[in-house]
Amino acid sequence: MNDILFTNARLIDPVTLQDVKGALVVKDGVIVATVTEALDTVAANYPARDVIDCGGMCLAPGIVDIGVKVSEPGERHKESFRSAGRAAAAGGVTTIVTRPDTLPSIDTPETLEFVARRAATDTAVRVLPMAALTKGREGREMTEIGFLMDAGAVAFTDCDHVVADTKVYSRALTYARSLGALVIGHVQEPILSKGASVTSGKFASLRGLPGVSAMAERMGLDRDISLLEMTGAKYHADQITTARALPALERAKRNGLDITAGVGIHHLTLNEFDVADYRTFFKLKPPLRSEDDRIAVIEAVKSGLIDIICSMHTPQDEESKRLPFEEAASGAVGLETLLPAALRLYHSGMLTLPELFRAMSLNPSRRLGLATGRLLDGAPADLILFDPDAPFIMDRFKLQSKSKNTPFDGARLEGKVHGTWVAGTRIFGGA
Repeated sequence: MNDILFTNARLIDPVTLQDVKGALVVKDGVIVATVTEALDTVAANYPARDVIDCGGMCLAPGIVDIGVKVSEPGERHKESFRSAGRAAAAGGVTTIVTRPDTLPSIDTPETLEFVARRAATDTAVRVLPMAALTKGREGREMTEIGFLMDAGAVAFTDCDHVVADTKVYSRALTYARSLGALVIGHVQEPILSKGASVTSGKFASLRGLPGVSAMAERMGLDRDISLLEMTGAKYHADQITTARALPALERAKRNGLDITAGVGIHHLTLNEFDVADYRTFFKLKPPLRSEDDRIAVIEAVKSGLIDIICSMHTPQDEESKRLPFEEAASGAVGLETLLPAALRLYHSGMLTLPELFRAMSLNPSRRLGLATGRLLDGAPADLILFDPDAPFIMDRFKLQSKSKNTPFDGARLEGKVHGTWVAGTRIFGGA
């Protein structure tokens, strides 16, 4: 007998890009069948201990979120693995890929093993840790990439600390290439970006805020692409947020480089004018861009040029946000708001649901070599059941995250998660 039978579901398949009515069967933590024909007899043909009538709601692969900051070790008051795990489950995120920008940085096997132990005991979602590319994320000496891979690191990044020394960076990329390690880069030219709060332009001038040109992203990407041509490394750009960077990305892919790119959900759904009267919950890194950039990046996601949508979940406490805009910390939480924010793109007709889940589930799984992100026989039963049309008003104080720094506070959103499963075990929703 099977374990779970999901009936009367709207199956969102990111592999075939289909959105069809059907049923799904789970046994021993994996998907054993998807059924789209003769649904009236599915219960008889696939007996199961637990039959879930989805009521026409969407059943999709769980979200795989690359670039989540969990503030352990060092700043547990901002976010712990326990709170991040609850937030992820509530948001339909079944796998979080955590950043190493903690205090201290995750740059040794011992620190990585601490993170792995804490994640295993405190979270129900899958946790895959990244490690720092250079010691202390200082850009001077590369970490022991081989030992860190043995300890469980799935990728290497210095996050927003750009490695300015190209010799150090090229050596790290060469070493990573020899081990088959994935390097994740933050594509901003560091000198131009230093001290910037917003994207330069008329709005920045009117508000009297220090800005950075969108060209800083293009320059950072061009530098990294040149190093990839030299080293042949496996590379992912964490966020591409400007139209100026897209031609370089397209050329790099066309030339056969092993490169993928992501974008944060805030840059897909917000623009520079949302900063309005210095609202620090909208201070991000990189800063919010123009509406033209936002539309161009959405089109790049639709075409597949940009592969991955992520939350770039960055918890900050009240003290670091309730400051003048220039002094306030950058970043926003996003684990619980990733799906409803992404559904803005669906409701506006810009992206279909399968296209969204291709970028949020399938492509990140492929980039990391995971079997998740699919509704295929034999795939792990990491699933999310949600109503894409359920309206609600976001209340940041109801978020599971310890930090409440969301730019969507008070916003009207659509999309409610009714259930989240990891390996066939329900971790959110239900009685």
